[in-house]
Amino acid sequence: MIQQARTPGHPAETEAEYEKIGNMKNLDLPLGADLLDEPFETLLAAARRRRDAAHPRLQTYSPKVFIPLTQLCRNLCHYCTFSQPPKAGQAAYLTREEVLAIAREGKAAGCTEALFTLGDKPELRFKAARDELERLGHASTISYLVEMCAAVSQEVGLLPHVNAGVMNREEMLALRGVSVSQGLMLETVSERLCAKGGAHYRSPDKHPAARIETIRMAGELQVPFTSGILIGIGETRAERIEALETLRDLHLAYGHIQEVIVQNFRAKPKTVMAHAPEPDMEDLLWTIAAARMIMPPNVSIQAPPNLSAADFPRLILAGINDWGGVSPVTPDHVNPEAPWPEIERLAAATAAHERILVPRLPAYPAWGLLGLDRWQAPKMAALVRASADASGWGRADCWSPGMTVDPHRTVPRLKIVSPAIEKIIGRAIAREALSEREVVSLLETRDIDMDYVCRSADLLRRETCGDTVAFVVNRNINYTNICNYKCGFCAFSKGDKSEALRGKAYDLDLNEVVRRAREAWERGATEVCLQGGIHPHYTGDTYLSLARSVRDAVPGIHIHAFSPLEVTQGAATLGLSIDAYLKMLKEAGLNTLPGTAAEILDDEVRAVICPDKLSTREWLDVAEASHRAGFRTTATIMFGHVETLEHQARHLIAIRDLQSRTGGFTEFVPLPFVHMEAPMALKGLARRGPTFREVLLMHAVARLVLHGRIANIQTSWVKLGRVGVAACLAAGANDIGGTLMNESISRAAGTRHGQELAPREMKALIASAGRKARQRDTLYGEVSDAVQQRGEDAAALEPIVLTAPVKRKVNTMMQLERL
Repeated sequence: MIQQARTPGHPAETEAEYEKIGNMKNLDLPLGADLLDEPFETLLAAARRRRDAAHPRLQTYSPKVFIPLTQLCRNLCHYCTFSQPPKAGQAAYLTREEVLAIAREGKAAGCTEALFTLGDKPELRFKAARDELERLGHASTISYLVEMCAAVSQEVGLLPHVNAGVMNREEMLALRGVSVSQGLMLETVSERLCAKGGAHYRSPDKHPAARIETIRMAGELQVPFTSGILIGIGETRAERIEALETLRDLHLAYGHIQEVIVQNFRAKPKTVMAHAPEPDMEDLLWTIAAARMIMPPNVSIQAPPNLSAADFPRLILAGINDWGGVSPVTPDHVNPEAPWPEIERLAAATAAHERILVPRLPAYPAWGLLGLDRWQAPKMAALVRASADASGWGRADCWSPGMTVDPHRTVPRLKIVSPAIEKIIGRAIAREALSEREVVSLLETRDIDMDYVCRSADLLRRETCGDTVAFVVNRNINYTNICNYKCGFCAFSKGDKSEALRGKAYDLDLNEVVRRAREAWERGATEVCLQGGIHPHYTGDTYLSLARSVRDAVPGIHIHAFSPLEVTQGAATLGLSIDAYLKMLKEAGLNTLPGTAAEILDDEVRAVICPDKLSTREWLDVAEASHRAGFRTTATIMFGHVETLEHQARHLIAIRDLQSRTGGFTEFVPLPFVHMEAPMALKGLARRGPTFREVLLMHAVARLVLHGRIANIQTSWVKLGRVGVAACLAAGANDIGGTLMNESISRAAGTRHGQELAPREMKALIASAGRKARQRDTLYGEVSDAVQQRGEDAAALEPIVLTAPVKRKVNTMMQLERL
């Protein structure tokens, strides 16, 4: 599987690595208990610097729904109102139907997390709990919780996070298979508080040793974990520091603690501590800052905003980078008196501190999308992929490429563009070669930084190409859907002589290919694009025959055909070098080559999505040979499946560097992955395509990275629809590709955006974006008025004929071995 690049969100797995990324010894503040003597404002300022270095700009929260499976608990904590004794006529546990109803309401409201809250082992104290569990078919609360987590994840698609209290190894392992993360507040290491008169008196599961062992065991079992401390229940500041140092040491040993919560005690009526003093804001801020200074930089520090009322924005001043779970549906059942701030208020307060509010999953990126193999069970991994964007945060909306729903675009809230982003864009405008890290920085921008990237790309587009938007009238002829390769992203290909759900295998007769080419010419097309599956019985002569037949029948049409993979197959079956075979293709009438089969030019990704296809080096070598032979080609990227932003950056740099040597690419074409029918997506092995933000950034960043090298950036109306295309035209794109009579590959993958966009519709789409349309030929030349008029007056397409496969001569063993 893909080895993810180490980012600031990845866990430090050793103390040495912790030292490397910066611990207290690298700061101008003392360690541990010496924090007690630091001036308050000095401590807060240091905490903010530490936060900003490890978690720049982004302030996260988890859109979640609370599912209080049971409010029975065997503990008697003196501050708790969540725990309730059994009541006559009331069920001790939520039913399956009630659990699913809450989960579905959360899903409809945009939640991704299902937070299961429950008391500790109520069956050990209450007969009512034991009796009801028996009726439910379970011996323990944890057993029932496992079933409910599975139901919510499988039937609703939410990601379960469970706070199930102190557990044994078997219970935690069972929950690991049905949840993406777990949590247990350490609260305190003070044994005093378990004695008579203490907040944890008669609460056996609150003994620090029991809780520390549970947290330790979570690390051993590689469970992404949340913990934290509760302040104001009788502990001292020195004990808070000791608790935080305990969590730090557990994380350094196992790397599993995603976040540490600093929660302030709130006095509640009808509890033993109803009249106890609450910690004030300064005490809370001091403790948050101490947590930031003590914990490794990659651990998120969280403080619940609802427990600080109107003062909650001040929590940012102490170094938090996460607001925790925020529910648009259910109250905080543990603190029902404290309503959640609305998301809009939270976003506004965050922006006031020049930070960007971003939804996350209950498994942070390093323990979620960027760490699936280590930290997630297989079924949970599939859900995390489906819910995540390329960085591992939550998807911002329900849009995916190919859908007809309009994508969502947020309005920037911040006022100051990051100086680092300004510097990178300045280098791009100066045509300097950006590094991989710089390209990734552009690809991961949000809010005003993203807006600046897109505006800068659009200004470069205007400077390079003017305000016209080009398109070509063309026809795709996919001559076979039989393919010898098993690419995980492809919903188009069929195995030899096989049928699939999307129809029969076919292998077009040359007469049908010629008929379609003639019809395209008569309808105003200047180009035919010939591509198909890699038929196991095709030889280099097959491709030569296709080119010659079209050239003989329609001398004036431009033949744009045969990806580097088809060229490689053709050359190998004839025992020729790539250069020699390209020369034969040129003599047969081929004009240009499509830069498809590139997918992601990184072998780490290709080993996952197309392991038997060309390597990165082979693809680049064929493209370079094509340019050497005098052919112009396009360049593509298919993104939004399993790759990271680092892989996208490497792809862009590979294209840039090859273009710097050859100048042979005519355009760069971002192709968003359409997931609906893709085999690897159906198996839960891919994301749901890129988010709309990622689509815009790919077009914009491509314009910046390739500035001065490739003039044309094309956007795909087939995959993005009219609204998506219009947005990309304002983010650096200057071309919308072809009218595509008979587009079939994207349609097979599940896109809903039609199979042909006639010239009038192309022009209307471009006009709606406030730009002027220009019909071009394949090489961006002019098209005569007479040819353009043929396109305007085109009759409807004749029905296509999908010729059934015919028996072909099998290649020799030597030829097959060359493949």
